[in-house]
Amino acid sequence: MIVLSDVATIEKGYIYPQKQIVKLNGEPGMSLHISLKKGRNILHLGKEVDRLIKEYQEILPIGLEVSRVSSLDEYIEQKVSDFESNLFQSVVIVLAIMLIFLGMRTGLIIASLIPIVSISTFMVMGLMDIGINQISLAALIMALGMMVDNAIVVAESIMVKMEDGVDVKTAAIDSVEELFMPLLISTLTTSAAFLSFYMAESMMGDIMGPIFIVISIALIASWVISLSVISLLCVYFLKVKQQGEAKKRYLDRMIYTMKLGYEKLIIVALTYKKSVVVGVFLMFVMSIFSFGFLDVLFFPNSDRNMITIDINLPQGTRIEKTQELVKEIEIYFKNNLMVNKERKEGITTWTSFIGEGPSSYDLGYTTDEPNANYAHIVVNTSNQLINNQLIDNIDTYCFRHFPNAEIRTGLLGAGGGGAPIEIKVAGNDPDQLRMIATSIRIKLSKSSGTKNVKDNWGPKGKKFAIKIDPNKAQAAGITNQDIAISLQTILDGFKTGEFREEEKSIPILLQSVESSNLSLSALQTSNVYSQNTGKNIPLSQVATIAPVWQYTQYKRENLKRTIIITSELTSSGNANTIMTSIKPWLATENKTWGKGYTYNLGGDAEESAENMGAVIQYLPLSAFIIVMLLIIQFNSFRKMTIIILTIPLGVIGMVLGLLVFQVPFGFMAFLGIISLAGIVINNAIVLIERIEVEEKEFKKTQKDAIIAACLQRFRPIILATFTTVLGLIPLYLGGGAIWEPMAVTIMVGLMFGTIITLVFIPSLYSIFYKV
Repeated sequence: MIVLSDVATIEKGYIYPQKQIVKLNGEPGMSLHISLKKGRNILHLGKEVDRLIKEYQEILPIGLEVSRVSSLDEYIEQKVSDFESNLFQSVVIVLAIMLIFLGMRTGLIIASLIPIVSISTFMVMGLMDIGINQISLAALIMALGMMVDNAIVVAESIMVKMEDGVDVKTAAIDSVEELFMPLLISTLTTSAAFLSFYMAESMMGDIMGPIFIVISIALIASWVISLSVISLLCVYFLKVKQQGEAKKRYLDRMIYTMKLGYEKLIIVALTYKKSVVVGVFLMFVMSIFSFGFLDVLFFPNSDRNMITIDINLPQGTRIEKTQELVKEIEIYFKNNLMVNKERKEGITTWTSFIGEGPSSYDLGYTTDEPNANYAHIVVNTSNQLINNQLIDNIDTYCFRHFPNAEIRTGLLGAGGGGAPIEIKVAGNDPDQLRMIATSIRIKLSKSSGTKNVKDNWGPKGKKFAIKIDPNKAQAAGITNQDIAISLQTILDGFKTGEFREEEKSIPILLQSVESSNLSLSALQTSNVYSQNTGKNIPLSQVATIAPVWQYTQYKRENLKRTIIITSELTSSGNANTIMTSIKPWLATENKTWGKGYTYNLGGDAEESAENMGAVIQYLPLSAFIIVMLLIIQFNSFRKMTIIILTIPLGVIGMVLGLLVFQVPFGFMAFLGIISLAGIVINNAIVLIERIEVEEKEFKKTQKDAIIAACLQRFRPIILATFTTVLGLIPLYLGGGAIWEPMAVTIMVGLMFGTIITLVFIPSLYSIFYKV
């Protein structure tokens, strides 16, 4: 069967194919190169591959067929389709919340913001050449709750003024003037919270950077639309409820009752304000302490129905041997794991790359160095749920049948290639490094959750040392160059010329017939050709051959000899848990290694530190921008401090959420914390801004101003929380393991953060201003 594999790269949301790998009867064949113009998207790639399959099918002999081995375009199209569905579900949920809690008229006015802002965002994204993909769609889902918050605050302010007897037009103008700067500042502070992801100089920064752009576009569009279109719609369609009318609807009665209960809660909190602040601080300390109980996973594996196999035979193995091993594995696939009439779940297709891996076809794949002893197999499965079972089966088969080969079977890592566990040991003496590496390999092998423990130096290889007797060689008329050329011809082939085919240059090799099956005895009896005399002389007559064991390769890092010990994980293994248990042992063992031998950690530990460190590096810039914006808004150091102190409150709910939902902490949960900080700041700004209004415009006492501001902002803050939390449910349920930690972090963290904020800010404000 001939198999086509579409291998592609991703650039700015578009898919560009690099080449089509063709296999004939399990043997490596030719490469078919395709050139597509820039700008052609994922659907065009699928059509191009379908066209190629049709063309090949027409010219194949009877009995042979053409099929895909990998459908990257279909996978990405399905993923984008799923996220579009998640976005649509989130929009429906947010619309439903608006209609239920605000009534049909007010709910429709505020809900009209969503399609206007979404269309505006997509338009600006197109102008900025930002494609529609998982990241941009997830950013829109995250922004849904925040964007309607602006509209809710504007509509609420207009309604309150109308209830106080102000005509609708004046109420709208006064509300826009009053909320212009507070909403702009809250929008910019929320956007600034994501700035560090955009500026991070790392792989994850490149992947997640568009979140900052998309959220910024959506929030700024929301601010503009809320102060213009929404306020205009309020003037034309909003009707004020008469006194007592608000208590007729069940939900209005419920919100009214909640407000009464919240008013009593505020009075109690203001009475015991120091106790409230201390209690919240203790909860925060407990949440920080509880971090130790969380599982840590930098980035989950890809959820593609695909597994990969990397094969490394001993250094110096000829490519024919590598090819034979791959063929045996393929026969095992066909007989035991491939989907057929009796076997409904298993392997569907695969493709093998011998000597050199394919170009990078996924973020979780890193191209290995070309070598005759190397092979890479891409295996497509019928369902991602069966991936781990297939990996166990392949591991067991390879362990039993290929003891000399290092075979690594695993899932694609969604955040980057490489082994999840890496320990790098550097020093001068290779024998000492080998001894250290052996002890570490034994320790890792005994750890629960590890498999395929190896190092990048590999075992020692056998070398034949040719010791030439100069006297005998001179007597036979043989030079050292004669011996070198003859041995090269026997072993690897001697280059005699080149054959040019269009732009390609193909070397012409002169090679011995026995070279493919050469032994020590055959080498000893081989002949050496003398270029001076034209005679063949037995090699054993002028030289002796002695086998010598030596390292086949040395690896260096930062100019130092470095051996890297790596380990894969079983389905139940966790890199952070394993390394936590290994670190104390490494620190103790390091003292016995001798002077000049050091170690450092790679794998997930290094990747996590590098990517999170790149983001954390720019967090001070984000914090500085937020502080400056708050000072511009309030012109008060105390109010700015109050808002900054509310940022950590979301961590309390975040830790609880990750523990309850059994979700590991990693990069995406870290992204959730940043998102949470932006939303909490937003709530704090509109609350403190209202306290200022109550004090300055309505001349209320500080205590009355705090209570009145909290009651007026209660419904907008609660509704913004509901829309954000419930709007993230589709992302939590359908986003997969990648987006689940972020969704849980925002959902649970925001629920607790909002409740605490509504009590904490009045208490802290009253302490700072000695109410």
